[in-house]
Amino acid sequence: MKLPPIMQGESLTRLIQGAGAGFLATAVIGFGWAGWTLGGTAESMARTRANDAVVAALAPICADKFQRAPDAQASMVAFKAVDSWKQDMFIEEGGWSTFPGGKEPNRDVAEACAKILGDLK
Repeated sequence: MKLPPIMQGESLTRLIQGAGAGFLATAVIGFGWAGWTLGGTAESMARTRANDAVVAALAPICADKFQRAPDAQASMVAFKAVDSWKQDMFIEEGGWSTFPGGKEPNRDVAEACAKILGDLK
């Protein structure tokens, strides 16, 4: 069986080089500019976005629980007296970032809640 001229000699070399260059260009453009990602990266991004959405939904609830507590004014005075980098721990220890069904306080929610409460006048 005789091969077509494009598959013989130097033409075959050029064909393979062109296919390789085309593949490389497609990969560079796809991953660099078109937003392609690998499965692990996509899963990590999805997990991060889901966590951010949960925190954004629960932080205002945490702040509301803090403000509606029976001793809210005294708690706010104590909260403001704590160093800013410890305020999230104050929220955790007070139980305001622990939600029904959760055994432990949510640290990310506590941080966001402390930021909300710290911004209050």
